[in-house]
Amino acid sequence: MLDATAALLDEGGYPAATVDAIAGRSGVSKATIYKHWPTRAAVAASAFGRVMADEMPPVDTGSTEGDVVEHLRRLAAFYASARGQVFAQLLAACVVEPAGAPYFREFFLAGRREAITAIWQRAVARGDVDPGVAVDDFIDLLAGPLIFRLLSGHAPLTAESTERLARTCLAGLHR
Repeated sequence: MLDATAALLDEGGYPAATVDAIAGRSGVSKATIYKHWPTRAAVAASAFGRVMADEMPPVDTGSTEGDVVEHLRRLAAFYASARGQVFAQLLAACVVEPAGAPYFREFFLAGRREAITAIWQRAVARGDVDPGVAVDDFIDLLAGPLIFRLLSGHAPLTAESTERLARTCLAGLHR
């Protein structure tokens, strides 16, 4: 079911990943899908989280600045791709279908937050950042501007702008 959902998301975004289409593509009944997920946003978020995990392997460049810049560069490239539009569609769907939001957080956001937490922990261990800063604040400072740019379209998701955002964020977090 997740493979079928991922394929539908790639082919036509969230609008294409209807429960009927997922059932037809996967060969299972709609009842089977609803047995595992409460909404189509939930199954789509579960499938999309697997896709994102494959596309965004962990970063370890050996330096805090290198890790943050490279992670954000990869994230911005993902958001700037067709899959970034699917991300935006899923984010919006979870507002309309709140039962899908926990799946979005667990299967999509949790992996991203774990990856940035690892970067933060290495930065603290190196003495590069203020350990008094909450890791959740660091995560939101990094990802928030990219998501806002994706959703609003007010600024591009380029390597240059992403690198500038990473360095700006780090400047405020240095010890």
